[in-house]
Amino acid sequence: MDGFDLIIFDCDGVLVDSEIIAAEVESALLTEAGYPMGVEEMGERFAGMTWRNILLQIEREASIPFSASLLDKSEKMLDLRLAQDVQAIPGVEFAVSKLPIKRCICSNSSTKRLDMMLTKVGLKSLFAPNIFSAKDLGPDRAKPKPDIFLHGASQMGVSPDKVVVVEDSVHGVHAARAAGMRVIGFTGASHSYPAHADKLTDAGAETAISRMNDLPGVVAALAAWDNVL
Repeated sequence: MDGFDLIIFDCDGVLVDSEIIAAEVESALLTEAGYPMGVEEMGERFAGMTWRNILLQIEREASIPFSASLLDKSEKMLDLRLAQDVQAIPGVEFAVSKLPIKRCICSNSSTKRLDMMLTKVGLKSLFAPNIFSAKDLGPDRAKPKPDIFLHGASQMGVSPDKVVVVEDSVHGVHAARAAGMRVIGFTGASHSYPAHADKLTDAGAETAISRMNDLPGVVAALAAWDNVL
């Protein structure tokens, strides 16, 4: 695998099946606040975005001012649901065991939430201490900005052109591509939708997979193809 020195995983919707839970909580809150939104639409449009940025985007689009209390309410409700219900994406441990390169996590979720989710599903030891949150970089540094991916690569001592990223959201793919990294789309979580793979490849992912067990082979194929070019 000479083509890559580091693989970066997003967390939500890639390592843990949390995006569907977030879509359920956030769509209910938006509907309650006067902006009806279904769970599937929520996942398709806003997966990978912070709740704050979702609210800001809807405010711009629909001229609906949301109460600042919605920020707090969502975080508390979501943390409770995740602590009860979040599950690991099947095949993560197998995929990691077959990838003989450095690995880390770069996520928009907070460090506290990442710790809770990864500990609950038994994946924290596979990545700790190389688990990075965009929230720790300061305000307005979240995906689709490339900052967290560049930070992760820097912390791991790897040039961005030697990194492959696994992402489930269009916003995440845009962030990774803006960082100068190659991307594999992932569509194996519960929030996936019929056009998911196409949207990820249109955004810049080189391919998309729906099973984590397929990841090692795809990484190897991309690395080999890179060496031929």
